[in-house]
Amino acid sequence: MHWQWAWTGRKDMSAGKEQSPKIPRPGSGSQPEIEAAFQRALALHRQGQIGSAESLYREILEQAPDHFGALHYLGVIEGQKRNYVAAAALIERALAIDPHSAPAHNNLGTFLRKLGRNEDALASFDRALAIKPDHAEALHNRGNALRQLQRYEDALASYERALAVKPDYAEAHYGRGNVLIDLRRAGEAMASYERALAIRPGFADALLNRAYALLELKRNEEALACYRQALAIRPDSPEALYNRGIALTVMKRYEEAVADFERVLRLDPEYPYVKGKLIHARLDCCDWRSYEPDVAAIEADIRSGRRACEPFTFMALSDSPDDQLRCARIYAAEACPAAPEAMWRGERYRHERIRVAYLSADLRDHPIAYLMAGVFENHDRSRFEPIAISLGPDGGGAMRTRLEGAFEHFIDAGPKSDRAVAEVIRDLEADIAVDLMGYTADSRPRILAFRPAPVQVNYLGYPGTMGADHIDYILADRIVIPEETRRHYSEKTVYLPDTYQANDSRKRIGDVVPTRAEAGLPDTGFVFCSFNNLYKIAPHVFAIWMRLLRDVEGSVLWLLEGDASAIRNLRREAAARGISPDRLVFAPRIKLEDYLARYRLADLFLDTQPYNAGSTASDALWSGLPVVTCQRSSFAGRMAGSLLNAVGLPELVTRSLGEYENLARTLALGTDMLGAIRAKLAENRLTRPLFDTGRFCRHIEAAYAAMHERAVRGAPPEDFAVEPIG
Repeated sequence: MHWQWAWTGRKDMSAGKEQSPKIPRPGSGSQPEIEAAFQRALALHRQGQIGSAESLYREILEQAPDHFGALHYLGVIEGQKRNYVAAAALIERALAIDPHSAPAHNNLGTFLRKLGRNEDALASFDRALAIKPDHAEALHNRGNALRQLQRYEDALASYERALAVKPDYAEAHYGRGNVLIDLRRAGEAMASYERALAIRPGFADALLNRAYALLELKRNEEALACYRQALAIRPDSPEALYNRGIALTVMKRYEEAVADFERVLRLDPEYPYVKGKLIHARLDCCDWRSYEPDVAAIEADIRSGRRACEPFTFMALSDSPDDQLRCARIYAAEACPAAPEAMWRGERYRHERIRVAYLSADLRDHPIAYLMAGVFENHDRSRFEPIAISLGPDGGGAMRTRLEGAFEHFIDAGPKSDRAVAEVIRDLEADIAVDLMGYTADSRPRILAFRPAPVQVNYLGYPGTMGADHIDYILADRIVIPEETRRHYSEKTVYLPDTYQANDSRKRIGDVVPTRAEAGLPDTGFVFCSFNNLYKIAPHVFAIWMRLLRDVEGSVLWLLEGDASAIRNLRREAAARGISPDRLVFAPRIKLEDYLARYRLADLFLDTQPYNAGSTASDALWSGLPVVTCQRSSFAGRMAGSLLNAVGLPELVTRSLGEYENLARTLALGTDMLGAIRAKLAENRLTRPLFDTGRFCRHIEAAYAAMHERAVRGAPPEDFAVEPIG
C-alpha cells in the first residue's frame, strides 16, 4: 500500500510558511482542542494503533465535519482496512475542502487504483504532480497505474523520474523491473531487482520477480535459489510457492511441483488456477491417485465462475464444449481483456494482395511448424502476402531456415512487448492475423487483444475456443465442431471441407528403420503404440490399454518417454492391474525423421481421450500406422476422427470407450483385418485429402478471402463453409 503521510496544511506562498488547515465549522469544541486531538490521532495512527486513531478521527469529525486532516486520514484507515470505496469517498471530501494537497491526491489515486479505476487514478497522480513535480511517491504510483493500462514505455519513464528524485527508492526500482519484464527486457529487469534488493535485502516481492526474470533468461537453477530465498522470508507465501511450482514444471521436476502446489492449496484453497496447475503436474508424472475428485472439483469451480484451471489444462480433463467455453471466458477476461481502444479503427486497406500475418512462438523445430510449413510455401503469391510474426527463439536448424524462406516478411518479434508486436501488425496493415498458439505454452494472447488487424483468427495450435470476443473466427471442420456445438465457441466457425488440420506432404521419413531390439521392443509380439504426451493419458483409458495387454498374449504398450516419476507411476499402475511392468516400453525423443521411421515397428496406435492426438495422429498415419480413436464432444476429443475421415478410414473412429476397446482388441487378434486396413492406409495416404498440402492451401485461402471480403464491406463475422475445390 503506497499511501503517504504528510503535513495536512498547504504552503501559504505569500507568508512562506506552513499553515494549519482551516476548519470552517469547528462545532462545540474550540479549534485548538480539535487540533490537539488531531495531532494525538495522527500520532496513534503512525504508531499503528489504528482502532484508537479511527475513533479519534471520527470524534473530531463530529465536532468539525469539514476537518481536512481527519477526513484524509480516516480515508487512509479505510484503505488500510481494504474498504477502498469508503477510502476514496472520504479523501474526495477532504480534497473538496483543500484541493492543493499533493499527498491527498496521491493517496486518492492509490485507492482508485485498488478499485481498478486506473484512468481516474492516473488523473489523481497527475494532479499531485502538478502541485509537487518532484513527488517521488506519486511518480512511482503513476508508473503503477500506467503499467496497469499497458502503457509500458510511459510507465518506465515515470519510474525513472521517481528514481531521479529518490535514487534509493526500492519500490520504484522494483516497479521499473516489473515494467521491463512487460517490455521483455529481462536482463535490464534483473539489474533493477538487484538494485531494489541492495537497498532492501529482505524485499520478498523483488526476489520473486528476480526469479521470474532468471527463468526468462533460462537461468533455471538460479531462479530456484531465488525462490528459496523468498520462501525463507515468507515460508507460507502462496505466491512464492505457486511461482516456484511453475518454475519446477518448466524444469520438468513434476513431483516437486506437485508438493508446492499442494501447499498453496492448503494455504489458500481459492488461489487462482492452482487446482489446474496441481492436476497438470500430477498428470505429467502420471499420478492419478486423486484424479476423479480433482476433476470433479475443477468442473464445479468452472461452472461457478471460479479461476480454477487454465483452458489448455482443462482440455485434458473435460469433454464438455460448454464447460470449455466457460473456462476460456474466465481466463480470457484476465489474461487478454480487449484493450480500451482498438489499434485498427475500421480502415479499409484494399491492398492488391491479402496480407496474412501468422503469429507463433513455434516457427522452429516444432510440431506446428512441421504441419504448416507446406501451407506457408504454397500460398498463391499473386493473391496473398504471407507474413511471419515469430514470437519465440530462433533455434536454428533446417526447419527455421525453411520457414524464413517461406514468407515474404519474417519478423523476429520475440523481444518486443505485446503492444509493440501489435503495433508491428498494425503498421504492416495486415488484413488477417492468425494466432497459431491460443493458450498453449509460450503463447501471447494479449497481442491480438489490441485488435491490430481487421480480421483475427484462432487456428491449429489450440484445439478449442479462446473465449475472447476480439477473436473473430476459428478454423475447423464439421467433425471437430459439429453444427450443434457451434454455440459453445465464442468465435464464428469457418468449416474447411476435408479436415481442419494442415499437413506437409514434404515431411521426410527416415530411410533406416531400427530393429525391435534397438528400439527396446521384444523380438516378437503385438506392439500397441501411443506417442502422445503422457499428460494426455487418463486413468480410464489406461485401464483399457491394460485389458488389451491382458487379452493379447505377448503384446506390449509402447509409450513416449517421460520423466522418471511418470515411468515409475505408470509401471506401478500396470502392476496394480495385473500386468507386468516390463510390458510397458518407453521410447526416447529423437529427431523427426527418425521418429517417423520408428512408427513402422508398431502395429496399432491407440488414441487418448478426452484429449485426442493431433499432430501425433497425423505422424502415425503419414508413417503408415493405423490409429484407433474414441470420438467424443469437444474439439480436442474429435481431432483424430477428423484425420481418419480425411484419409479414408472412418471405420477406425469409435463413439464410446467400449466400442474403442472392442475394435482395438479385434484388430490386434484378427491380423487379416488389420492387414487390410494397413494396405488401405498405404493406398490412401497419397491420394486422399489429409496429406494434400496444395488442396488444403487452396481451401484455407478461400476461407481467408471470404473473411476479408466481409471485412472490406463492413459486414460482421459470420459462420460459413468453404466449398471443396476440385
